Amino acid sequence: MRGIFKATLIALTAVSCSKGGMSLDNGINYDYGRNIPHDQIVLGDRLENPYTTRNVTKALESLYPTKADRIEVKPTNLYVRFLPQSEQEYKYLESQGFNILDHPMDYSIKKEGDWYHDPQVPEGDLTWQYAVVPADYDFPDIQYEVIDPCYIAENDSGTKADWIDWEAVERESFRLTGNESLLDDSPSTKAEKVQPQGRVTIVDENCYGGKPFGVAGVQVSCNTFVKFAHAYTDKDGYYTMSKSFSAKPRYRLVFKNEKGFAIGFNLILVPASISTLGKSEPQGVDVTVTKDSDTKLFKRCVVNNAAYDYFNRCSKEDLNIMEPPADTRIWLLNGMDASSAPMLHHGAVIREDLFSSFLGKFAALVEAFLPDLTIGTANRNDYNDLYSVVCHELAHASHFRNVGLDYWNQYIYYIIESFVRSGGMTYGDGTAQGAGYCEIGEMWAYYLESRMFKDRYGGSFPTFGSSFWFYPQIFRYLDERGIGPAEIFSVLKPEVVSKDLLKGALISAFPDKRNEIEQVFGRYGN
Repeated sequence: MRGIFKATLIALTAVSCSKGGMSLDNGINYDYGRNIPHDQIVLGDRLENPYTTRNVTKALESLYPTKADRIEVKPTNLYVRFLPQSEQEYKYLESQGFNILDHPMDYSIKKEGDWYHDPQVPEGDLTWQYAVVPADYDFPDIQYEVIDPCYIAENDSGTKADWIDWEAVERESFRLTGNESLLDDSPSTKAEKVQPQGRVTIVDENCYGGKPFGVAGVQVSCNTFVKFAHAYTDKDGYYTMSKSFSAKPRYRLVFKNEKGFAIGFNLILVPASISTLGKSEPQGVDVTVTKDSDTKLFKRCVVNNAAYDYFNRCSKEDLNIMEPPADTRIWLLNGMDASSAPMLHHGAVIREDLFSSFLGKFAALVEAFLPDLTIGTANRNDYNDLYSVVCHELAHASHFRNVGLDYWNQYIYYIIESFVRSGGMTYGDGTAQGAGYCEIGEMWAYYLESRMFKDRYGGSFPTFGSSFWFYPQIFRYLDERGIGPAEIFSVLKPEVVSKDLLKGALISAFPDKRNEIEQVFGRYGN
C-alpha cells in the first residue's frame, strides 16, 4: 500500500535532526519550538511538591495564622504511579481520562525530551506511568503506588471558606517549598492566575498564500507539578486551557486528535506522540511550525492536519464516504519511505509464518503494538507530499470499514506475499491469486488521493498510481463525468474483488452512465 509495510522497523529508533533556518516574514516569531529535543528526558533534582496537603496546610497557616485551624485541607487528588504489564492495562489507564506522563512530575528536568524510561524497569517493559487521580478513585487491578495526597483548589467541589484566597495560598506554598523561582512575576499574573491560551499554526508553502493556518484538533497539554490542564485546538489552531496558573507550566503537543485518531510513537510504544515545548509563561504559548522548524514537529503537524482534513471531508455534505474506524492508530516511521494500511489495530491478521519471515525480530513488537496506518516520512519534507500520502492511506482505512476483515486479510496477504516472492516489487505483477483485492483497493486509494490533492492545491487532476498495472485512471475518468467519490465508494463492497466485478457493480448502480462506464473500462481493458 504505497509500497509495503517493510521489516526495516529499525527506523523506529532513527533520530531526526532538528533544523534551524531563516525566519519568515508576516511579523511572526518562528523561533519558539524550533529546536525540540527528542531523546530521553534527563531528570534533575527532586523538588518539594507544593500541592501536597501537608504543604498547602503550611501555606494556609502562614497566610492565615489565626484562622487556618478552621479549615481542614482534605485531598482532592492523589499523585500516583502505575506499572502496567501490558498494552491492555496501559489502554485502560488512558481510557480513564486523566493525564499520564512516563516521568515523575516532582523532579526538575535537566534535559527535555520526548520520552523517559525508569532505569529500574527492564528495557522492553512498559515503564512507570505517573498520573493524578481523584482522591476517591477506585484503583484497578494494576500495580500502583500512591506518592502524595494533594490539594488542587480548582478540583475542590465542596464548600470552601469564602475568606480564603486560594490563589495566594498556592503561591505561598510555592515559596515555602523552595519553588518561588517557578512563579511568574509579570504584572498580569503576580496578583492572580491566568488561563493559558494561544494558537498553534503551520505553513504550507503551496496553500493559503504561504500564510500560517491552524494546526487543528491537536491536544495542547500543560502542567506545573501535579496540576494539569489541556485543551484541543479548534480548526484555526486556537486553544484555551481549562485551569488557571500562576507558575510557569511545561507545555507539550500531544498528537491525539479530537477526531479520534492518534499519531505515534516516541521510541516507546505509546499511542500518541508528544512534542515537548518546554517551560513557558502561564499566559500560554503561540507556535508557528514551518519546514525550518523541528523536523518531527513539522511532520507530525502535517500528518495531523491531513488526517483532520480527511475526517472532515468524509461528511455527507462533502465527499460523503465512510470515515476510518474510531481510534485509528497512525505510526510515523522517519527512516522509511514506504507507507501502508495494515489495519492491525482493528483486527486484520497476517499469516504468522509470512509475517515473521517478513518482519524478522520485529514481528513480535508489531504484533504487540499494532498500527493501522504507517506513514514513511523519509524524503517527504514538503507539506503537499505528506498530505498526499496520508490521504492515500486513510482512503484505505475507509475502504477497510466498507469491506471488513476477511477482505482485508486477503488484501494484505497478497501484497506481502507478492512483495516477498517478487523480491521487492511494490504490488507484485497482478498475476498472483488475490490480485483483484489489491487492484480495487489501490485504484480507490490512488484516485481519492488525487482527488483530495487537486481539491486542495488546484491544477489538473494528478496521475498518482497510473504507472502500475491497475488503473486508477478509470475512477478519475468517471469522476469527471459525474460519478464521484460517494458513488464510487458505494459500490466498493466485499464481493467486488476484480475489475470485471467492479464494472458490473458500477453499471448496476448507475445504469444511466452505462455508456461512460463501458467506454472507460474498454479503454483500460486487460
